[in-house]
Amino acid sequence: MAFPEPKPKKPELPKKLVQNLECKQGAVRAVRFNVDGNYCLTCGSDKSLKLWNPHKGTLLKTYSGHGYEVLDAAGSFDNSQLCSCGADKTVVLWDVASGQVIRKFRGHAGKVNCVQFNEEATVILSGSIDSSVRCWDCRSRRPDPIQILDEAKDGVSSLKVSDYEILSGSVDGRVRRYDLRAGELYSDYVGSPVTSVCFSKDGQCTLAASLDSTLRLLDKDTGELLGEYTGHKNTAYKLDCCLSEKDTHIASCSEDGKVYFWDLVEGSLTLSLPVGRGVVQSLSFHPSEPGLLTATEGHVQFWREESHTAEEQPPGC
Repeated sequence: MAFPEPKPKKPELPKKLVQNLECKQGAVRAVRFNVDGNYCLTCGSDKSLKLWNPHKGTLLKTYSGHGYEVLDAAGSFDNSQLCSCGADKTVVLWDVASGQVIRKFRGHAGKVNCVQFNEEATVILSGSIDSSVRCWDCRSRRPDPIQILDEAKDGVSSLKVSDYEILSGSVDGRVRRYDLRAGELYSDYVGSPVTSVCFSKDGQCTLAASLDSTLRLLDKDTGELLGEYTGHKNTAYKLDCCLSEKDTHIASCSEDGKVYFWDLVEGSLTLSLPVGRGVVQSLSFHPSEPGLLTATEGHVQFWREESHTAEEQPPGC
């Protein structure tokens, strides 16, 4: 006798505050989960980069070597290396365990807003206010980039990398997708300066946030507008947006101290999460669970779903 499939649980959103990290690194410019979601990185306006266990609220290491505020960071797939970028125009490759700088890449003409590893962590990609995306080879000693993508007409604000694509958002109001296998460039005009871009987890869509306080979901292959999400405030700052771990919801920072969640399909506002008094500058969604990191002023908050209990810590935490 076949039993009916259990009804799938409604996706839960992270709205229970489980940790509040006082980062002590000035304003936190960006917060990023590592690949498996066990650790996170915070980028400070005091030139430092910090590695945390957000589940326990413990600081693991501080990385110092930038000459000005750190604006973005990313971890490699095996957690052995970090890359970061900042207002000192440099991109830095770090050894996680020793905290030492492995390489410093110089070549951007202005502050570097965003940084990503490729899948194998052999190349670092960086996007700058100088309107270019540069690709740096981590394994060679060459000081110059292996490739420069300079199609943007204004600063590159955001960058994401999949196994064969580069997605960039620019202040010129365009979302550009470089398909490396086909050697093609696809460009979608949003009309307002783009502050953040990301891929959906299923790889079918791209999401773009822009300074007209609107998020747009685009079909990756056709560029068709699938949905618009409004209600938050984003007119002056570079704020992050992302999709939840199962692509059910869209999340965005806001200048009114909240994080907003929309139902991806219906487009309706599901939750506005009060985070703090100031601008919520950055957010990062856990790769596999309903967990959210938010950064406002000098603090980082870790949110979990209502049903979460502390005993359910993933192994290795």
